[in-house]
Amino acid sequence: MTDQIQRFLFDNTNVRGELVTLEQAYAEVLDRHDYPPAVNRLLGEMLVAVALLTDTVKLDGTLSIEVRGGGALSLLMAESNPGGELRAIARMAEGAESVGDEAGFRELIGEGRIMITLDPREGHRYQGVVALDRDNLADCLADYFAQSEQLPTRLWLAADGQRAGGLLLQRMPDESRNQDVDAWERTVHLAATVKEEELLALAPEALLRRLYHEETVRVFDPKALYFGCTCSRERIADALVNLGAEELRDVLAEQGGIETQCHFCHTRYAFSVEDVETLLAGSSEPPPILH
Repeated sequence: MTDQIQRFLFDNTNVRGELVTLEQAYAEVLDRHDYPPAVNRLLGEMLVAVALLTDTVKLDGTLSIEVRGGGALSLLMAESNPGGELRAIARMAEGAESVGDEAGFRELIGEGRIMITLDPREGHRYQGVVALDRDNLADCLADYFAQSEQLPTRLWLAADGQRAGGLLLQRMPDESRNQDVDAWERTVHLAATVKEEELLALAPEALLRRLYHEETVRVFDPKALYFGCTCSRERIADALVNLGAEELRDVLAEQGGIETQCHFCHTRYAFSVEDVETLLAGSSEPPPILH
């Protein structure tokens, strides 16, 4: 299983961790778009990050990471759910010049903000926002946990256009289970020695042995990750209705129908005049005025 998330913890401490490796799901995201290599690498980091965060916050719903900046990229977004489905998209800024193959995070994003949205199946939607004050995605997300969750958290992310991997460490608030006062500082120090090629090439168990061969690490069963899009005809229909009857009928008058596609997976959806009128009739929109 090349696409997976592996949970682990250090016995007799309040330090836990997650490891993600991606290959097939990453390839399926990139196959649906034509991005420059630098954007492909950042998308890989986003996919790893959203998988790590979804498993970390134990959300029964959808978690998304959205980066909006003023650089060559105007939007970078990744989404995950507890079932292990991942999807991601990037959008180049209007008028942006070509992106160099080695462009880094700050050049691609510029100044901006990062939004983490938790959308549970039941209950209220929550969104946390932090400024893009760091030079890489991992440190920006660590700031989010420090501000929104108030939990010390560190992340290491890597992607090369073919494979992506990441490591997360978090110190839990329950000090009663911690019998090692130096555990957090020591495990973070060891994790900081990890190389990008190790995150991309080593199996989770091998990487944990490399980093923590002198620690007592408890490893749990891995969970599969894969590409999956949550788009559907029903969701697209709801989005169309939200545009309003007047705008929809203007489009129908001009084009004789409406055709759209999902930005994530490129699935196309077509709606005839009759389809749209049926949608509007079932919504709260007022009936059309007949002349």
